[in-house]
Amino acid sequence: MIIHTLATTSSPVNLNSPGTYLHWNIFYVSLANLVLIAVMVVIFAAALLLPFPRGRRSEPGTAESLPAASHSDYSPPENESADADMWTAKVRNRALRLLPPGKLLPDRQPAYVSSWIYVFGVASLAALGMAIVSGFVIAIGGVDWWHTNPVGHFFNSMHLWSVELFMALIVIHLWGKFWMAAWRGRRTMTWITGVVAFLASILECFTGYLSQQNFDSQWISTSGKDAFNSVGVGAFFNLMNFGQMLLWHVVLIPIVLIAIVGAHVLLVRVRGVAHPIGTHEAEGGSGSRWRRRRAIAAAEAAPWRGAMRRYDIVKEGSIAVLITLALTLGLAGLLSSPDVPALTVQTWSRLDPSDFLATAGEELNGTSETATYGQPYNTGTGSVQKLLFSPQTWFGVTQPINAAQAFVLQPLGSLAPSDPALASALSTYNSAPASQQLAWANAYVKVITPKVTMNATMPTIPAAHDGPVPVMLTAELSMAQSGALDTDLLAGRTFYGTNFTKPLLFIEDGGYFINEAGLMNLSGGQWGVMNETGSYPGQPWLWLYTLWYQVPSFSNSANVDMIAIYLTGLATILLLLVPFIPGLRDIPRLIPVHRLIWRNWEPPAHGGTKGTQEPSPGTADANI
Repeated sequence: MIIHTLATTSSPVNLNSPGTYLHWNIFYVSLANLVLIAVMVVIFAAALLLPFPRGRRSEPGTAESLPAASHSDYSPPENESADADMWTAKVRNRALRLLPPGKLLPDRQPAYVSSWIYVFGVASLAALGMAIVSGFVIAIGGVDWWHTNPVGHFFNSMHLWSVELFMALIVIHLWGKFWMAAWRGRRTMTWITGVVAFLASILECFTGYLSQQNFDSQWISTSGKDAFNSVGVGAFFNLMNFGQMLLWHVVLIPIVLIAIVGAHVLLVRVRGVAHPIGTHEAEGGSGSRWRRRRAIAAAEAAPWRGAMRRYDIVKEGSIAVLITLALTLGLAGLLSSPDVPALTVQTWSRLDPSDFLATAGEELNGTSETATYGQPYNTGTGSVQKLLFSPQTWFGVTQPINAAQAFVLQPLGSLAPSDPALASALSTYNSAPASQQLAWANAYVKVITPKVTMNATMPTIPAAHDGPVPVMLTAELSMAQSGALDTDLLAGRTFYGTNFTKPLLFIEDGGYFINEAGLMNLSGGQWGVMNETGSYPGQPWLWLYTLWYQVPSFSNSANVDMIAIYLTGLATILLLLVPFIPGLRDIPRLIPVHRLIWRNWEPPAHGGTKGTQEPSPGTADANI
């Protein structure tokens, strides 16, 4: 009842109105995106500065420092000797040694874990769970439910805001782990799986935007295809095939993402979180610099032997889920979610018939973007990008499109049997030599490019040596305005009509589509974000990719998509390899943000790691 009330009530704040944009010198960004980024920064700063609740602390070696049920003294069953050679027994025993129950669900954590920075891991998991659950509900209603039903739209709003919350939290989590140099102490794979999980999350969110089948997803798919095509990926990963993107979004990527997140969490359980920077500086004594470094690294990798505090991981997780639920319900009810209807060929031909006719003429004479594009659609060279080599050409034509045939001649061929005048014009055109066909099409485009005069629903075209082309394209205009052309461009697809490659390429060749996108500020002028319709925030987590398009020396290049992909890839590799790169891995020591994270922690005078008793594995660092 509450959800139905929230869904059927107009959202108190209307973010579908045109957005507000700020411009400083060369920087251009929407107020919504700026607010979202500012909120993330404020949350991170608050986590660094706000005092953390002090739990009951116990010194090392006391009974209270041990978990209630650590299972650290694992004793094999009586018949273990008989089963020792069994693979199952070996795997089970190794798993229990690495991750006993007391380590999997700990009730103690090191005393230095006393900062809000540590909560963002479990908070991001709670937001991910909320995104999965809301996605399940949307799946129950079907792929068009959220477009046509207010309850479905409400759950889509929950899905949107839980994803925005998840991405914001995981970014803040990465910030915190970087400034903690969390890869120290044989925790390199923990860092790498965390970064890979973030990358998989970006791809998951990206395919989610592509699966919406609204104007925003149309624009993202047609714009993004150039980048994917430039590096050869577009040959098999077609952004304009919404069915393919939906399956990647709901099946393939979630399986990989959950597996990586699971591996990351298990590594945290096994290795624990990094000790405070500087805690082990006294290790190695007055030996050589190399020997001291080895001693410090060994101490950082060893189990924590200092003071512990109580930690209720189940309670923390439950609170995180409740707060996430409250936030997503509140944002979904207050702000809803954007859903500008998709543009169809019918709408385009009715609202701008002259642009439609001019585009159809350019398809005939082979001068449109699609006609000259190149791989993976045809053998043209107009949009083929190359930097030393061209991966775009490696796989050849995998989605063959002859623009004149696909967008004009084949649709008209299906209409000709019921239209004698069109049948005669098509016969004349098809029987003429290619040079004559080109001359007719060029003459038509030359006179149609200025705004054509419409008499009711029929165009008035100036006389020219354009042969049967005016009759043909006037018939196609009528076909488009009736909606039949939309159907025809999807016809012939077996099973589900979810591959919108043909209609979207045709629409993109015209000027109406990009003009509409420009009016919605989707045309890519913002720094560091992918835009959204209305006053909604976009995706600031894509800043690294989108910013390259704003660099003047890159934005004017014909190979800008390749440049953006390669530089983003290089930066991603650097992020993955931070633990191995001298200088880069030393930034957290040189810029001591970590002192804010561990400001309430003072290691014991004897060095912080020398306890009278080593805690059991159940006392391993707890926070994710």
